[in-house]
Amino acid sequence: MNRRQFVQASLGGAALYLGGGGLITMAAQPQEPRLISPGCRKSKVKVARLYLGVPKAHYPNPAMDLAAERKAYDDRLAPYKDELLDVDFFVDELIGAPAELAPLADRLKQADGILAIHLTLGTLPVMQELLKLGRPTMIFSAPYAGHEWFYLSDLRRSELGKKMECVLTTDYRELVTAIRPFRALHHLREARVLNLAAAHHPAAYPAQVKEKFGTDISLVPLDRMLKTYDSIDDRDAKAEADRWTRNAEAVVEPSAEEIFKSCKLALAFEKLMDEEQATVMTVDCYGSMWRKVPAYPCIGFARLNDTGLGGVCQSDLPCVMMHIIFQGLTGRPSFVCNPTFDFSTDSATLIHCLGCTKMDGPDKPSAPYKLRDVMERQEGAVPQVTMRTGQQVTVAIPDEMAAMRYFTGQITGIPETERGCRTQIAVKIDGNAERLWRQWTAGIHRVTCYGNLVKDLERFCRFADMKLINEAV
Repeated sequence: MNRRQFVQASLGGAALYLGGGGLITMAAQPQEPRLISPGCRKSKVKVARLYLGVPKAHYPNPAMDLAAERKAYDDRLAPYKDELLDVDFFVDELIGAPAELAPLADRLKQADGILAIHLTLGTLPVMQELLKLGRPTMIFSAPYAGHEWFYLSDLRRSELGKKMECVLTTDYRELVTAIRPFRALHHLREARVLNLAAAHHPAAYPAQVKEKFGTDISLVPLDRMLKTYDSIDDRDAKAEADRWTRNAEAVVEPSAEEIFKSCKLALAFEKLMDEEQATVMTVDCYGSMWRKVPAYPCIGFARLNDTGLGGVCQSDLPCVMMHIIFQGLTGRPSFVCNPTFDFSTDSATLIHCLGCTKMDGPDKPSAPYKLRDVMERQEGAVPQVTMRTGQQVTVAIPDEMAAMRYFTGQITGIPETERGCRTQIAVKIDGNAERLWRQWTAGIHRVTCYGNLVKDLERFCRFADMKLINEAV
């Protein structure tokens, strides 16, 4: 299934897998599950695409045909149309003077982001007027477009340019990647998180993220979760358990009954999230909900991550936010983990109970897995996933609302040991392991995503007014 098929199936309510801070008190009417894109249920990303060009400008050529140049850019974007199915270019105009922005101002203020494509000299006043709107703005400027690059460097350092980023390149794929931070911001604003816990921790966190990003985080009452679990047809749970068992490389410790209960809970998660139109589920599985729900949530979380939603361990709300950001930037799920360090090799082994099998994205092949118990508790059922050696990864966490901490590295091995948690990756750090340890703060957990995503994080943090901190240098 490619990205187009994934989106079309989601919009049609197809079964993809088998074939704030308020308290939720009543079930909403069940609705057909749908995803605009991985991690987003409600609406497309709103991008204003503006072509900035002055007729008969001296540079790059006074004979330039602006309409033809605009069409050339449209043609360059055409090969990437499947990657932009979740994007609504709701404003799409050629602008040559600041006054031409005035009729568009109210609409532009509704944009998740503005993609401004620089065509000619003489457009700096348009850029300056555009930045007064205060929307995240990416300026794409190919060589020979004009000398504005010289002024944009200073403008970027100014207060007016604090939500501006520039791409000076002939790599037209950057027109697509430039939209990624807009998508992440959109996903955060539309995200609905269900937290099965006695209380939020930190208590003020949901209100803080609601104010900064618009994300809604709501507590789920235990009795609501248990009633949803009881409503799941045992035949459906058995079919899900059979699928997990059949596709596993091995079933080591868990009994058939344990796998069945885990899969029934997984289906209950999906049903509850569909009822609430939620995008992420998290459970205080090692704390206030331990042994109060019928099974460990690990298979359920892996299932949500693999299908384009989100399941995050231990009611870790900063990890929830990082999951949403990574999924918005890449369309891929992530691996919540904590490290153990080896200074002698400048490496860290990142470990946790569960991995998700589709770290490359919900429309990509699954990684191998075994069904194991939870190592520390010697009970439950958890997918121990074998991730890909040689893969570049980015590991990050929000640090309060004003910063994001990260490091990068490469997976060098998949430890098989009866120590620590079940899913593990050994990562050679880009930097210094001892320095990473010395600078570690903002909780024990981090969130790992495939790919070197530093440029995406830089752009996201600029637009979100967050400082990006490399922990390993």
